[in-house]
Parts: sequence; C-alpha cells; structure tokens
Amino acid sequence: MSLQNIRKEVMKTLEKNIDSFIDSFLIPAEKIWQPTDFLPNSQKDNFIEEIKEIQEISKELDDDFWVVLVGDTITEEALPTYESWLLDLDGVTQHPDNGWAKWIRNWTAEENRHGDTLNKYLYLSGRVNMREVEITTQHLISDGFDLGTATDPYKNFIYTSFQELATYISHNNVARIAKKKGHKALAKMSKIIAGDEMRHHIAYTEFVKQIFAIDPSEMMLAFQHMMKYKIVMPALHLRESFGTKGSLFNDFSTVAQRIGVYTGFDYIDIVRKLNSAWEIEKITGLTAEAEKARDYLLKLPDRMYKISERIVIPDTRFHFKWMNPI
Repeated sequence: MSLQNIRKEVMKTLEKNIDSFIDSFLIPAEKIWQPTDFLPNSQKDNFIEEIKEIQEISKELDDDFWVVLVGDTITEEALPTYESWLLDLDGVTQHPDNGWAKWIRNWTAEENRHGDTLNKYLYLSGRVNMREVEITTQHLISDGFDLGTATDPYKNFIYTSFQELATYISHNNVARIAKKKGHKALAKMSKIIAGDEMRHHIAYTEFVKQIFAIDPSEMMLAFQHMMKYKIVMPALHLRESFGTKGSLFNDFSTVAQRIGVYTGFDYIDIVRKLNSAWEIEKITGLTAEAEKARDYLLKLPDRMYKISERIVIPDTRFHFKWMNPI
C-alpha cells in the first residue's frame, strides 16, 4: 500500500472520533463569544462616546504596535486560504458525510470571528489607513499560500499544531502590551482570541499524538520534514498597494520581533513544546530512519538557540502605508 493510501486509512480511523473532537475542542455558536461582545454597541446611546474613548486611548500606542496588530488582523482575515488548503488533504472530501470536512468547517467558523473582531477594532481606533489594510488583505488572499505540506495530513497537522501556538503567543503578547498601556478593552479582546488559538493548538496536537500511536515512523519523518524546512508564516506574502508579493514580510517580521510580539526565540520554544507534547523521546517501534529523525528533532532547539543569540534586530524605522493618513 502506498504512503498516501496509508495516510488516508489513518485519517479514516481518526475520523470515527470526529464528533468527539468537535465536542471536546470547539464551542457552539450560541455559547462562544462573538465580536460584538467586545465592541461598542451601535444600538446604545453612548455608542459615539465609546468610540471617542477608544480613539483617545489608541493614541498612547505607538506605530510599531499598530503595524503588528494590522499584520495579525490581516493574517486572521486570510482564513479562506487556510480553509481551502485543509479541505484538499488526503482523507478529506467535500462530501457532507466526511467528518474531517465537518471539523474544518467548524474550526473555520470559530477562527472567522478573530478577523471580524480585530478588523472592526482597527477601524474604530482611527489609527490606521483602513483602505490600505483592506488592499493588503485582498492581496494576501488572492496571492495564495503554499504551506510546504502538499496534501499530506501528517505534515499539515504538524503545521497547524505549530501555527496555532504561534498565533496564541502573538495575540497574548499584544494583550500584554495593550494592558501595560492601559488599553484594557483591546487587552481583553486579544487575550480571549489567544485562548481560542490555544484550544485549537491542543486539538491539532491531539490529532498528531493519535497518529504517532498508529503510524509512529512516518509521523516522525513528517515532523522532521516540517522542522527541517521551517514553518512558513501565513503572512509570508504580505504586500501593500502596488507592491510585489512578499515585499512587506521582512519589515513586518522585524517590527514584531522588535516589540516582542513574536520572536525567533518564540519559534524555538514552540519546537521544544511540540517535542514535549508528543513525548517523542518515548516513542517506540521506529525505523532506523525515524530514529535519526527523532535525534535531529531533540537536538534542534539548542542548535537554533545558538544561532538566534547572534541575531541583532535592527532599529530601522520602516514606512508602512497602513499608517499613512487618508
């Protein structure tokens, strides 16, 4: 049997528990928070006053902060790209009875609230040029995205396990900075979005854990592959109006590292956490090739740390159209 067919069989095995996964890791629409829970209520008499208060407080946060918040928002808004990618995995079909498609749709529905919330808050803040933000969002979706996983569910679940934890870290650090500046509403909003991301991270790490129990060697090799070639960030193709694909990512990444929202050390910490979550040092029944992969993965964080220590983050002030006055 080919590796692709084996993966499909493993996905079918896990699919039997899909309803349990949904019940355990996702929350029904009527019970989970919605964007309007954290935004001024347009039906209230004090709506305009609340907006003015947000705009006054927003002046206390510098441009670097808003650049990172814009980048995070756009990344969340590019959700159609991620959903379409996951729906193409081996073992996933658009058939209404396919359990994995059901999981992906429900996961997407939860994630969709994040972009909605942050987009509206950016608009109300008065601190960014929303038309330029919207142009960047449209570009990021239309430019497409290659995770480097093809249709392999093993590699994709490694990616989502990693990326959900990365977005947790990013939103959590935004919350920390906003709280320090007295921006309590934004801090609370970012903190609860981070909570969603952590819950999703736990779900995907559970999927990988169950695959390790069924097909340990191939799962280990998939893990090594993703770490060897590095996790591609969803915002990799960021650009502004009339810009070329990906022309903005390096500047954005530098700003995110400079203010401590997402750094190279965070990346390394995620690798450590995944090694620990899947207890890869305890996995048995590996092929010789998979044993070498495990050895690589266990040594990787320390190797990356030594490299990251030597990296100096520049103080360069970048020009972002997002921050231009209209």
